[in-house]
Order: sequence, then structure tokens, then C-alpha cells
Amino acid sequence: MRAPSRRQRLLALARPRHPETLPQRLDRRRIYVLPTPFGLFVAALLAAMLLGALNYNNNPALLLALLLAGTGVASMISAHLALSGLSLEAVSAEPVAAGQLLRLRLAISQRDQRHRPGLQLDHANARSWTSLPAGGHSDATLDLPTTQRGWLDLERIRISTTQPLGLVRAWAWFWPEQPLLVYPKSESQGPGLPEQGSDPLHSRMDPAGEELHQLRPYRAGDPRRSIAWKHSARRDSLLVREYEKPVGIEIVLDWHQLAGLGNEARIARLARWVDLAERQGRRYSLKLPGQPMQGPGIGAAHHHLCLRALALLPHD
Repeated sequence: MRAPSRRQRLLALARPRHPETLPQRLDRRRIYVLPTPFGLFVAALLAAMLLGALNYNNNPALLLALLLAGTGVASMISAHLALSGLSLEAVSAEPVAAGQLLRLRLAISQRDQRHRPGLQLDHANARSWTSLPAGGHSDATLDLPTTQRGWLDLERIRISTTQPLGLVRAWAWFWPEQPLLVYPKSESQGPGLPEQGSDPLHSRMDPAGEELHQLRPYRAGDPRRSIAWKHSARRDSLLVREYEKPVGIEIVLDWHQLAGLGNEARIARLARWVDLAERQGRRYSLKLPGQPMQGPGIGAAHHHLCLRALALLPHD
């Protein structure tokens, strides 16, 4: 096992030391303050001014150095107060397919009347900025990369600021105990939906269909080949043919019908079929090993349940 890095050892000492339920509120014990590179340069400059003023007994220079040092201390206190009292109320994200960016939404609030500009949020390689009005709240976002399906456990989220002068950086950590769901990546190129027979009493609109469904008035963008010229001549207005295609009453997407594929390939194929059935308005069921059948159904809720079941299947 590889030894933890210096950054990991330091993070192990920072608060919080484990994930916490929301809401989380920052108090003085969770806020850390250190000078920025610019702040270190200013500190070295002030030290040189102070030594020179003491060496030459120059009272105006000594007063100026002490005033500038007091400004730096006030900047440090102001940066600390910019984070003190902030609360992370909730985090949420709409599931996306593995490989896409997951947009994490964070609801941050405060109870006092201080305006807090220039707040920076960091999670791994994601970064964003936000500000809080006096007595208000802010909805910040972070775009997180995803690599595999299933639950995505959040790491520590750092909130920091260098306001008002950039001399110091104050930061603190949020660590919400809320995993986020990542859908499986669907197969990019694959076969169409499996058909279990068709019923002429159930059909859907399809430009490639063979049965004439109706004639309707022409709309801009309709292809010329679909115009019914004879009927249009009788009506003195352009009419367009619409066709329909018989489809099955419902589709059963069965895990066991893909026995020739590996587990991850089966999941990708079934995810593709779930998306296709939803886009085409087909009622569908999903049959997975060791789980009750999902459906038949259609709509956003059924679509989510099916993709969630696929996402939470055991990995190889």
C-alpha cells in the first residue's frame, strides 16, 4: 500500500475529519488563515521598513510601518469573518451518464448582514466562485468529472477567500455525507429496440411508415416529397401526408437476452435501449437478475428507476 502524501496527512488533521450530515455551519475552529505569496512579500517589506525606522530613529517611518502592519492584521480578521457563520444547507445534482460532467449545486446561506464577495469553491479539479448578499443565500455550482457508474462519494469541498486585500487566504472545508448517482454510459453504436411483435391498433407517427395517418396543412420545413399535390389542388392550399407505423404494445428489455455480452457491455446496451424507448414514446419493462421487473411504464420517473437499477448493478 502506497504511503499517504503530505497533503493527505495534513487533510487528515483538518476539520471535519469525516463526512457530516447537512446542514453544516462554519465556526471559528474550522477556519484556517495563512498569508498568500503577496502577503509574505508585504510582510518582508514591512519588516525591512521597521528595521530601518528603528535603526535611524525615524518616527514617521516607524508610524507608517505600524499602520501598514495594522492594516494587514485587519485584513486577516476580515478574511476570517468572511467565512465565519456560513452554512452549507444542501447539495444536489441531476444524474448524468458516466464520462459526462456532473453539475453539483450547493445552497449556501448566512444569518448576519455582512456582504461576502469573492468566495471560491474547490472540489478536486473543479472550481467556481460565488458571493453572498447581506442576510441572503447563494446557489453555487461545481462541474465534477465522472468516470464510472454507481454512487459518487463527494470529497472535501474547500471554500476560501482572499478578500479584502489579498494578503491572506482564509479557508474551511465542507464534507457532505451525500453520495450522488451516476448513470451507466450507454452504447454509442448498437442495434435498435427488440420488438416482441406489433399490433395494428397501436401505432406511432413515423416518416418511414407505410400507413397514411392524416393530411395536415403544410408547415415550413416539411419535405416536398410529402406534399399531397392532388389534394392540395382541390383545396387551393398545400397539404402534407403524415404516416404511421404499427408498434408493439410494450417492450421487455431482458438481461438474459444478451447472454453473449459481458456484464458492462450488457449494461451499456440496456441503457441505450432504455433511452431509445423513452425517446420514441414506447412503454417498456426492464428485467434484471435478482431484482423485480421495472415496469412496464414510460416517463421521467420510470426512466430514472431503470437507469438507477442499471447503475447500481455490481461491477465486474
